Amino acid sequence: MKPIIFCDFDGTITETDNIVSLMTQFVPEDSEKIAKAMMEQTISFKEGVSAMFELLLANQKEAIIDYLLDTVIIRDGFGDFVSFAQEKKIPFYIVSSGVDFFIDPLLESYGPFSGIYCNRADFSERQIKLVFPNICDEECSNFNTQGCGCCKPSVMRKVTQNDYFKIVIGDSLSDFEAAKQADLVLARDHLITRCKELDLPYKPFETFYDCLEVVKKLIEVEQGIPL
Repeated sequence: MKPIIFCDFDGTITETDNIVSLMTQFVPEDSEKIAKAMMEQTISFKEGVSAMFELLLANQKEAIIDYLLDTVIIRDGFGDFVSFAQEKKIPFYIVSSGVDFFIDPLLESYGPFSGIYCNRADFSERQIKLVFPNICDEECSNFNTQGCGCCKPSVMRKVTQNDYFKIVIGDSLSDFEAAKQADLVLARDHLITRCKELDLPYKPFETFYDCLEVVKKLIEVEQGIPL
């Protein structure tokens, strides 16, 4: 089996969740109620994220990008982890429920990646509208409601073949379903709790140096994953 990596962005590659950060900065009171409903799963992730971004005006685009570029901290070791994957020719996909207009500039210096799957922003109207190009496929448990937004399991099925060992790296709500499809989860924060509850194979991490050590060991051990 060959390794393939699916990595979340907000709260995983970055030390904080960028959507939460920008909502707290620009529309804290209105967005807090939406965020609570999302965590309690009384509304879908797609509904919640859409509602949050509709609180923002399209003419705030540059201010939002500038704010995130000034405040975002990339998790320690990410650059070395990406370089290792590139050196070993391990497919590396970014799969995020975040939005292209801030993900692309923040990742620009680290690529190329095998692919970046995320939501898209439309600034043609007064408020920011989100576009969801990576919706649920027929195998997704949310297919009838299309509630995922960026459906990570559907992306994984789209790009993965049977001989791949699937490594999912993530931290929170949007990674729960992807973790169920993984052969190994590298988890932090809320995702650790869910992996324990579902008895999923996982390793905890705080930095991408932790992730790097896990992947190296998988490759090096006698029964590991050949490249």
